[in-house]
Amino acid sequence: MSNFNPQFQRIGDILVYNKAITQENLERALSEQKTTNEKLGPILLKLGFVSETDLINAYSQQMGHRVVDVEEILKANLEVTALLSEDFAKEKRIIAVSKSEHSIVVVMEDPEDISTLDAVKKLTNSNPEILISSKSDIDKALDILYGKIKKSDEVESAISNISIVRGDEEESDELDLGTEEVSAEDAPFVKLVNLILMEAIKEGSTDIHIEPGREEVNVRIRIDGVLVKIMSPPSNSLNGIVARIKILSKLNIAEHRLPQDGRMKIKTKERDIDVRVSILPTVHGEKIVLRLLGSGNKTLTLQNLGFPDKKLKIFRKWINQPYGMVIISGPTGSGKSTTLYASLMEIMNESVNITTVEDPVEYQIPGINQVQMHDDIGLNFSASLRSILRQDPDVLLIGEIRDKETADIAVKFSLTGHLVFSTVHANDAPSTITRLLDLGIAPFLLGSSLNLIMAQRLVRTIDENAKEEYTPTSEELSRINLSSQDTSSMKFFRGKPTTDNHQTGYKGRTAIHEILEVNNEIRQLIYDGSSQNEIKKSAVNNGMTSLRDAGIEKVKTGISTIDEVLRATVEDI
Repeated sequence: MSNFNPQFQRIGDILVYNKAITQENLERALSEQKTTNEKLGPILLKLGFVSETDLINAYSQQMGHRVVDVEEILKANLEVTALLSEDFAKEKRIIAVSKSEHSIVVVMEDPEDISTLDAVKKLTNSNPEILISSKSDIDKALDILYGKIKKSDEVESAISNISIVRGDEEESDELDLGTEEVSAEDAPFVKLVNLILMEAIKEGSTDIHIEPGREEVNVRIRIDGVLVKIMSPPSNSLNGIVARIKILSKLNIAEHRLPQDGRMKIKTKERDIDVRVSILPTVHGEKIVLRLLGSGNKTLTLQNLGFPDKKLKIFRKWINQPYGMVIISGPTGSGKSTTLYASLMEIMNESVNITTVEDPVEYQIPGINQVQMHDDIGLNFSASLRSILRQDPDVLLIGEIRDKETADIAVKFSLTGHLVFSTVHANDAPSTITRLLDLGIAPFLLGSSLNLIMAQRLVRTIDENAKEEYTPTSEELSRINLSSQDTSSMKFFRGKPTTDNHQTGYKGRTAIHEILEVNNEIRQLIYDGSSQNEIKKSAVNNGMTSLRDAGIEKVKTGISTIDEVLRATVEDI
C-alpha cells in the first residue's frame, strides 16, 4: 500500500487506509448502500462508524480540497453569500464565501454533489472553487451569516431612502407619539433606531454610543464593559436618528448647540428598561449615549456577585448590623448599585422599613420604598433625606454621597440607630475615607459611623465554551509579580475568540472586592487624621486584600485572565 494515492481511491478505501474504519465497517455500509442507494459518507455517519472530521478529511485527500472551520467560514463576504438564496443554501448545505472575476469560492460538505455545483454555476455565472467543511460547522455558519444578511438588509431598507432633512423643525415636534404615526420621510429613522435598540437589548448591553464621523456614523454597544461596533450608517442619516431619539425622550429637537439630557422607557415581553439619554454636540454633529438601566436579567443575590466565601462572610456580618454605614466605592459602571440592591434583597423582611433615595432608580424592587430624584423641581438628595427622616426608616440607601450636606445626613442617620448604605466615587477603600473627610465630615463623626468600606471593580470572565489552557510568558507573570517557580503547579486559562463572544474570548463579568473593616485601630487612625497610606498599611495588616490581589485570585482559579486583571486594577505600591 506504499503507493497509495488517495486521489485515485474511493472514499471507503481512504477511510480504511486512514484507520478511521475497519474493512468490516466498510462492507457493512456497502451492503446497506445496495438497499438505500444513499451515498456512502452519510451511511457511515448514520451507523456511527466515522466522525464528521474523519469524513471531511477523507474528502479533502480524495478531491484535493482544503478543509475550513466555522470561524473561517464566518469571514465570508456577505455580499457574495447573499448571491445564493437562503433557502437554496440551507437545502443544499452550501455557502458562497468570496468571488473573483470568473470564479466563486464555496464551502460544502460533499464535493461530489455535481448537480448543486452546476446550479451554483448557473446562478452566479462563475466557476465554483470548493472548500470542505463539516455538516455542523456549515449549519452553524448558515444561521449566523444569513442572520447578518437579514439584519443588514433591514438597515439598508431603513436607510436607502434617506436624504439630508432640513425641514421645518416645529412640524416634527407635533408627531403623535401615542399612535406612532410617522411620515414616510421619518419612517426609515424610526426603523433604524428601533433596530439599534433591539440589538442592544438582545446582547444584554448597558450603553449605546451613536457617534458622528466625517464619512459615517459609528454605532457601538457596551457588552461586558467593552464597546463593540454593530453598524455604520452613512453620515447623512445622523440628523434623522438624533431627531427620532429627541422626540422619544421629549427633548428640544430645534437645539443643536447645547448638551441635552432626557429619558425614555422601552417595554419588552420580559422586562421594562429605563433609558437615560445624553446628547453632546461634537465637531461632526450630535453624539448620543443611551444608558440602558435594568437591561440585565440576572437575579440579584450576593452569591452570584463573585464574592469568595471569606469575603462574603465578612460582608454579610456588616450588612446585618442594626446601625452604622456601609460604603461601596468605585468608578461608574463598577457594579456598586448591583451589590447594594443584592444586599437590600438579603436583609429585606416584613419587620424592616427600607427606603432608598436614588438618581436614577436602576432596579425596581417590590417591598422597598424607592424615591427618584428630580433636580429640576428641587427634589435632590438632601431635600429628600430631610423628609425621609420623618418616615421612620430602619435601613436607608443613598444612591451616592457627592456633597457635604448629603454626607452629613448619612452620618447623622447612622449615628441615630439606622443602617445606611451608600456609594462614593473613589479609587480604593482607604482613599474612600479621605474622600469623605474632603467633603467636610468631622473625623470623630466619620470614625464613629463607619462599619465597612468596600471597593469594587468588574472583570470579564473567560467564555466557558471557548476556554483553553495555556502557559503565560515570564513577562506576563512578572507584571502580576509572580515567577515561573511560584506558578509551576498552577494552570492558566484564556478564551478563544469566537463569534459567540464577539471575538473577545470573554463572556460575562464578575466582581473583585477590597474590603476594609473599620475596627478600633482604623477608627483611632481616622480620629488622629492619619494619612491614606497609614490607614492602608493597618488594613492590610488586618487581612485586607487589595483589588489587584483579588483579581489575581480570579486568574489562579481560572475565572479570568492576566490581561483582564491588569486592565481593571492598578499595581499596589
